Amino acid sequence: MTDNSKYNKQHVAQSMTGIWEPMTEEQRKFLVDNIVIRKYGKNEAIYVEDHAPQDLLYLLEGKVKIYKTGMAGRQQIVRMIKPKEIFGYRAAFVGEKYITGATAFEQSVLCQIPVDVIKNIIVGNSMVGVFFLRQLAAKLGDADTLTVTLTQKHIRARLAEAIITIKDKFGVEDDGKTLKLTTSREDIANISCMTTSNAIRTLSALAAEGVISLEGRMIRIEDEAKLQRISDLG
Repeated sequence: MTDNSKYNKQHVAQSMTGIWEPMTEEQRKFLVDNIVIRKYGKNEAIYVEDHAPQDLLYLLEGKVKIYKTGMAGRQQIVRMIKPKEIFGYRAAFVGEKYITGATAFEQSVLCQIPVDVIKNIIVGNSMVGVFFLRQLAAKLGDADTLTVTLTQKHIRARLAEAIITIKDKFGVEDDGKTLKLTTSREDIANISCMTTSNAIRTLSALAAEGVISLEGRMIRIEDEAKLQRISDLG
């Protein structure tokens, strides 16, 4: 559903600094006029694999997972999105259907802009195009790093890296230790590229060693230095 009551579209557009700053006043008005604000519930699909992309997406509130479905329908979480991140445009730029899907980790609010609007602005403003080029180049680097992690690190190291990645991406609660993202064991497994049962056993082992502690879906980092060492050793 749409919800335009809380968000001023002009302010939303201005917060996309990499796009907003190089645009002309005419382009800025064109962008603002085409913004749609939409809420998504927890676990609601934002887009799905094999569908044609329609919009560039900009997360305003909440958390989103980007996943790829593999063998036997199992999901691999390839990226997590935090507020003030732009996503969902790669397939549109290359002229293909989505090869990933996106789902809200929790109730989320997104800004949606038709891809044709963005393409129109890029044609008239090369610096906006440079912004997207830099974004795609950075994501390619992240993908290279993920490939090494998934192919060379053992289970403990992959899980430790997943916990550190979540911390770096979304931060911790006021206690300085509890991850702000509360995830199911299945999601942790999908981030770490392992079965759910292996994720449960490995989390329990790390908790027994005092590296982390567990309370329901909440994960608290008790010894960050040791957790980092486990990740680094592979």
